[in-house]
Amino acid sequence: MDGPALEQLVAFERVVREGSFSRAALALHIGQPAVSSRIQALEAAVGGALFRRGRRITLTTLGETFLPYTRRVLDLVAEGVETARLTQEGRRGRITLGVLGSLAGTVVGPALATFMAAHPEVDCLVRSGDHESMLTMLLDGIVELALVVWPCAPALEPELRVLFTLREPVVLVAGRRHPLAGRKQVTRGDVARLGRPFYRLRWWQSHHGAIDRLAAATGRSIELPMESAKHLVERGLGVGFFTSAAIADDVRRGTLTEIAVRDMAPVTRESALVRRIRAAPMSPAATKLCALIRTEAEGLGLCRPARGGR
Repeated sequence: MDGPALEQLVAFERVVREGSFSRAALALHIGQPAVSSRIQALEAAVGGALFRRGRRITLTTLGETFLPYTRRVLDLVAEGVETARLTQEGRRGRITLGVLGSLAGTVVGPALATFMAAHPEVDCLVRSGDHESMLTMLLDGIVELALVVWPCAPALEPELRVLFTLREPVVLVAGRRHPLAGRKQVTRGDVARLGRPFYRLRWWQSHHGAIDRLAAATGRSIELPMESAKHLVERGLGVGFFTSAAIADDVRRGTLTEIAVRDMAPVTRESALVRRIRAAPMSPAATKLCALIRTEAEGLGLCRPARGGR
């Protein structure tokens, strides 16, 4: 037998509250025959009478037993409707995001802080790491959005939708007391002579050719994660090419120095906020967070403003 319909539960609870079928009908804005029909259908479903009919309506033992469950169901439905409404407005829900470690603090961090202050009831799960890890999490459904290096492997591009792209300079960085930091002009020869050890960093899917050649010219290069290399460079131990977002705060504080290599072409890294093409539509909350991340990136000069934006 099918379970009772929601309208039957509503009619039952309203009759109990109003104390009569006629007043329940008025409260529900339906006719009394419709209320009676719903109660009869509900009684058929539960297998017995819920009310004692007479000059005064009272609950049977079955009705008294069934009433708490009815109210629990109606409360749960009301809570679900309210949660769905808030989710549709972007004030409830859950967002999962994967982000390159080099962009987690400078770009995503401030955007996430703004979002969480305005939407404290939205659950946010953010993972950071290298490009391969973030892409795997996205394709496995662990995160719904990912900020990854772009372009990625050609075989994967048809599965991904780009929401926006970022383009950031990759710059040579040294500690403020390093010999290269005090020079007005620096050439590749200077880097080869003074930039030892030279740190080769995986800020892209593969090492950049021009930087690889420069690393070879130094005669002493070490491959390190970006965070480890940054700590060493701050202490005056070696140099390396970092993405600008990864070292922006350190440069502002004066603990690191950007060095322009005048006889070397500019190097950039592109990244993109992507999602799976076959994924469910984005929630309003996720859409708002994406907009905040883009605004933060625009403010740092890492991507072009959206149409109609600043």
